[in-house]
Amino acid sequence: MNESEFRAESQRLARGDVVDVEITAVAHGGVCVGRYEGQVLFVRHCLPGERVRARVTDAPKHGRFVRADTESVLRSSADRVIAPCAYAGICGGCDWQHVSLEGQRALKATVIREGLVRLGGEPPERWSDLQVEAMPNDDDGLGWRTRMRFAVTRAGRAGLRRYRSHEIVPVDSCLLSTSQIRDLQVLRRDWAGTREILAVSPSASPAIAVPDPQPGRARIQEMVDDHVWRLDATAFWQVHPEAPRTFIAAVRDMLQPQAGDHVVDLYSGAGLFAGALADDVGPTGRIDAVESDPIAVRAAKRSLHGQPQVSLHESAVHRWLRSTMVTSCDLVVLDPPRTGAGVRTMTSILSLRPRAVAYVACDPVALGRDVAAAKQAGWRLAHVRAFDAFPMTHHVECIALLLPNSAAEGDESH
Repeated sequence: MNESEFRAESQRLARGDVVDVEITAVAHGGVCVGRYEGQVLFVRHCLPGERVRARVTDAPKHGRFVRADTESVLRSSADRVIAPCAYAGICGGCDWQHVSLEGQRALKATVIREGLVRLGGEPPERWSDLQVEAMPNDDDGLGWRTRMRFAVTRAGRAGLRRYRSHEIVPVDSCLLSTSQIRDLQVLRRDWAGTREILAVSPSASPAIAVPDPQPGRARIQEMVDDHVWRLDATAFWQVHPEAPRTFIAAVRDMLQPQAGDHVVDLYSGAGLFAGALADDVGPTGRIDAVESDPIAVRAAKRSLHGQPQVSLHESAVHRWLRSTMVTSCDLVVLDPPRTGAGVRTMTSILSLRPRAVAYVACDPVALGRDVAAAKQAGWRLAHVRAFDAFPMTHHVECIALLLPNSAAEGDESH
């Protein structure tokens, strides 16, 4: 190591260091960006425009950045509020309780725009007015979480884990959980001998608490627009009570399905979109729903057996796209995991030559990457809506409309 390298190494921040930093921007993941003597800090519990005193919590060996947490605010943002929860900043579930709801949504919109521009290759000015929409009936960003997983201490006390840690924080309440989950009194009961509790408050069956949940141990029912889904309690379902209805309406509005259409529903889960769009395509239409999780596929079979136009395929999406006899379709809806679909899968999807694709994204970075893949294949991003389906956290849901470049340019409104 030469002298300059030694000097740089010796000046590098280490875990436990406390520094005063100007916070300049928001980053993906519920953190903001600051710099100290040229070193990048990703800092929690602060806001762009603030000056804070931050303690370094993690200093990776690569030295490209450090992680830190705010110890005190030296100059505050107008968007800063008093966190409603006594455990904000202690448990790892919430990122933005110290931010007004309007401020949270503005931060999320910034992250989405950056993903579309930096990764998706979109012109910055095109999405300058993109906004994150509040979910229906959401006044304060609390009481929306219909699914909670509580860890249990060795003493039998249920709690939540610290941020980026396995340590369990015993808590007396979680303000994000629905009132039905709070009524289960999970946090006040003795769970000795149990490692984890799954608490669920479905829309069409009673709330339940399942110790050490395993598939087949408990079933629930969800209802959307008079249609009932019969699910294993462990199966994936949108966690905000207004999300299923809201997302169905957005997808339907973007795709404009018609009677007789052939729809391919990828990463179809328990069949939320397949069940809804089956009514639109009617008995002369066809829906191929593809999902790799057998628990979700079984739920779809129980819930959609009365809709013969829906065919369920238990398969990884990329494998089904390679092996299927389906070579074309009218419409595609996909709701991939947080990592996104990826270039190869996006290319295979678009080779089906649908007239439109609705992409439901729970991660704006993955959305940006997949938009870039679509553009490389001759498609364009026509429309994006963003929904605050996870208030008080950094998570946000986007629904994007992709159209082939040959489609009418008049569809590019957003």
